Amino acid sequence: MNEALKELLDLLDLEQIELDIFRGRSPEERIQRVFGGQVAAQALVAAGRTVPEGRDVHSLHAYFIRPGDPSIPIVYNVERVRDGRSFTTRRVVAVQHGKAIFTMSASFHIFEEGVHHQAAVMPQVVAPETLPTFQSRMLELVGDDSDWKDWLSRPRPVDARYVSPLTWEAYKDPSLRTAETNVWFRYDAELPDDRLLHVVLAAYASDYTLVDTVLLAHGLAWGASNVTGASLDHAMWFHRPFRADDWLLYAQESPWSGGARGLARGQMFTPSGELAVSVVQECMIRVATS
Repeated sequence: MNEALKELLDLLDLEQIELDIFRGRSPEERIQRVFGGQVAAQALVAAGRTVPEGRDVHSLHAYFIRPGDPSIPIVYNVERVRDGRSFTTRRVVAVQHGKAIFTMSASFHIFEEGVHHQAAVMPQVVAPETLPTFQSRMLELVGDDSDWKDWLSRPRPVDARYVSPLTWEAYKDPSLRTAETNVWFRYDAELPDDRLLHVVLAAYASDYTLVDTVLLAHGLAWGASNVTGASLDHAMWFHRPFRADDWLLYAQESPWSGGARGLARGQMFTPSGELAVSVVQECMIRVATS
């Protein structure tokens, strides 16, 4: 287990400071703002710690309200909206500087037998082991830029292997622009058999590349073109148990963008082709004109 994954697991081990009140921190490095996937994952941990045993999260709906400040802790207040016979509902508000930066509603469900179908088909793509890592592909693109090399050389908690072009590649070559992208990802260490942990780690990873799917359609790239962006809202549905330490194919598409916003959808498939997670996100995309 690399140091970045150890750090992430430590970040997800929230401190309980009062009944239904938890405190989380951010990584030591001072990035511009807290990564949205981190806030969503920590909020889901906070909600899950107040839920009766035997109920798994099946959906979440979240709004990113303000940028998170990585220099101070985040306080997560959990509201126990309802504990029913089959479903449990929780609402979480993340607070910094006395203001809400993020809200989330999450629903948990006991296991029940029922009808089953899957119309979604996993894209036919090459195996992840045949693909280079994200870092190695980016290092070829950034060349001698020492700042980028330093950032890319750091260990990462998630091993991502892109089947599709990177945003930097589409920025350099307009023929590579597309509104679809496929990414294999996994956490490269054997993780505990904790179903909430695997769901939380999928929520963390889900925010890595969705905005990039919108950028890819326009040949835009962070750090290469004059673009700024942020996640606005995020919804996930968890359909079946899965493991985040096994490969998941994250198939993503952007059906629309306009008015400084972009919509992206994603589906996470297990290696055997079973649909495990569905994701929808709207993001803010602004391109400077000068």
